[in-house]
Amino acid sequence: MLTITVQGMHCQNCSRSVKEALEKAGARNVSVDLDKKCASWEGEVSREQAKEIIENQGFDAVL
Repeated sequence: MLTITVQGMHCQNCSRSVKEALEKAGARNVSVDLDKKCASWEGEVSREQAKEIIENQGFDAVL
């Protein structure tokens, strides 16, 4: 399972948009933890790809 830190999420809508964007890119078993400010997933989406996907949603991602 891969994990990335996501900064700038403030509510469930924020975490849902990150989750849906990662799933659309092909990530599986996506979990976004609003309190811990991170996203975890399985699949062929690399951490670098996830960073770009998350930043395209308007959040900051830290590798």
